[in-house]
Amino acid sequence: MQLRLNSEQLKIVLAFLVVYLVWGSTYVAVRFTLESMPPLLMVALRFFIAGAIMCTWMHLRGTARPQKHHIVPTAVLGTLLLVFGSTGVALAERSVPSSLVALLVATVPVFVVLLQWVRTGGVAPDRRVIAGILVGVAGLILLLGPDKIATNSGIDLLGVFFVLLGSLGSAAGSLYARSAKLPDSQPMASGLQMLFAGLVLFIISACAGEFSYFQHVNISLKSGLALVYLIVFGSMLAFSSYGWLLKMVPPARVSTYAYVNPVIAVFLGWFLAGEGVTSQTLMGAAVILSAVFLITKPAAKQMTPARINGATNGRSDAKVSQACK
Repeated sequence: MQLRLNSEQLKIVLAFLVVYLVWGSTYVAVRFTLESMPPLLMVALRFFIAGAIMCTWMHLRGTARPQKHHIVPTAVLGTLLLVFGSTGVALAERSVPSSLVALLVATVPVFVVLLQWVRTGGVAPDRRVIAGILVGVAGLILLLGPDKIATNSGIDLLGVFFVLLGSLGSAAGSLYARSAKLPDSQPMASGLQMLFAGLVLFIISACAGEFSYFQHVNISLKSGLALVYLIVFGSMLAFSSYGWLLKMVPPARVSTYAYVNPVIAVFLGWFLAGEGVTSQTLMGAAVILSAVFLITKPAAKQMTPARINGATNGRSDAKVSQACK
């Protein structure tokens, strides 16, 4: 049987490929930027430039300016999703392989479930979700190595802490995004979040002393190209594709990026960065991704009918996607 795609279906397929491949590749790109750039300043430049371009572009297209009541929610989301999420990734990748970082970021759904449980009036997870959390913890232990954890050898636990802290911030941001009052234009809201995140990160970078020893002339060609890639593809193209997909297909299908991105990151980390891939890494990855599937599958089914009510939920979910990319 011959498979024929109309123009809209072809756009959906291409958008999925962008989200899968680009977001999966950002972990290796971050590692390349860190070869000659300090982590906090690199992330600040990435988001500030991307946010400035997006906001300027939307303004030129006639998009309405954000209102005063949009400022605080946008700044809070930018801090939770980008300052915590992406900074955690950048700090971790100084000492932790990018493929391992990508797999650790896949634990974000675990934190979402836990935060929903412990907050006031929270909802307790069902047995399937609890099983997913336990499986995820077991996968994390397997991935890091029980013997290495016990002896604190061969693994940078501080780097692991950074990425898990960033994942926690991303999870908190994803919950807040559902009720935050943001601009109607999703690209404008995203651009503002990146602008705020960039400004916050510039301040943190300066306080950390990165400006005192950083010189732009020392940026290697590989790091510079990787930064451009993160700005144009990771922070603009892929996110726009994700936001568009949420309006076109059920969120359950779009959420499959959580399973595909780590696979892409592991392969590219091995192929481009020479990162080792052991049988233990593959087993740990399989267990963690199985846990994410157990945790997110029920939620995905519940979210799908709500999608009919309008694009508001889709816009909020779109902001979650950029958290650790």
